[in-house]
Amino acid sequence: MEVLTISKDLLVNEAIRAREVRLIGANGDQLGIKTRQEALELASNVNLDLVMVAPTAKPPVCRIMDFGKFRFEQQKKERETRKNQKVISLKEVRLSPTIDEHDFNTKLKNARKFLEKDDKVKASIRFKGRAITHKEIGQRVLDRFAEACKDIANVEVAPKMEGRSMFLILTPKNDK
Repeated sequence: MEVLTISKDLLVNEAIRAREVRLIGANGDQLGIKTRQEALELASNVNLDLVMVAPTAKPPVCRIMDFGKFRFEQQKKERETRKNQKVISLKEVRLSPTIDEHDFNTKLKNARKFLEKDDKVKASIRFKGRAITHKEIGQRVLDRFAEACKDIANVEVAPKMEGRSMFLILTPKNDK
């Protein structure tokens, strides 16, 4: 009989230390409470593994199953869920309080491109020197930026100050 170690909190075969276990057969039927040795013998008679599925129960619940096949199925499910996950990244566009019209449009075009690719966009303004005394100018630039993107984006975080910079975060609208 092959001895397997702990995998994802499941004890297998000889790693099970409980004296008595509630046993579930290979086809799902209850076999009752058995000693650990009886359960191991029953599992080895059908060339399967004894796996502890509920260690906190009194007595612990063990199941007779093909552990290699079970582990393979679990890995397959995990791969499927990872494949269906959507990774959203945060792209940053830096502006200045005294940004010119053409530069603003270029930054806007880049932000719209990011939003169309389903990325979040962080538009930030860095105040240099005495410019920090006129925060309302930066606020107007960010408001104008959000207004220009409102057809394809929602404002997730309204413009707010953090140190010497002001930022806002836009998320793509889900019209699909």
